[in-house]
Amino acid sequence: MSETPTAAVTAAQVQRPAAPFQTESFRLTRPQVVGPETPEFPFPIKLSGPVQRGFGRGGKDLGCPTANLPDESIESIASVTKTGVYYGFAQVLPRPEGNELSEDDVKVHPMAMSLGWNPFYKNERLTAEIHIMHEFQADFYGYEMKVVVLGYIRRELDYTTREALIDDIEIDKLVAIRSLDRPDYKKFSTDSFFASK
Repeated sequence: MSETPTAAVTAAQVQRPAAPFQTESFRLTRPQVVGPETPEFPFPIKLSGPVQRGFGRGGKDLGCPTANLPDESIESIASVTKTGVYYGFAQVLPRPEGNELSEDDVKVHPMAMSLGWNPFYKNERLTAEIHIMHEFQADFYGYEMKVVVLGYIRRELDYTTREALIDDIEIDKLVAIRSLDRPDYKKFSTDSFFASK
């Protein structure tokens, strides 16, 4: 990963390099599992913070709702990784009072995370948009979220159509689930970083 500038270095540039466009050959040659058998440096990377309101596009526009962490929460990952799509586990913590989440909602679930500018939407600031692979029964803005990032799926890409972006997101989710279904990754779902019930 060291050959490509980190997300933080890229964010500091006056003009960011344009993301390459997704191609049909890229889509057809994507691996079903990514990363070594055991997470390697800089992983695992642990992130936490209250869930922020994002652009509201994930669920409405792409059928893939995302939770955003505050800018300061992503500095640790942006300083050691490049932009792209990552996988790991996430947990939304219940509130002591006013908790609207079910017992299943507050469990640790697989996640896929986009770190970057989402070139298709021409974002102006670096974000970490986390898609937790679970059907939540209520919104959880303001709830504390914990994330353990375990590996890299692919680089950040631009798209000529929304449908091509959606196709890649669906592949990202499958790759994340398959990649996490290995013993040395799966064990992080019970890491002491997450809250136990």
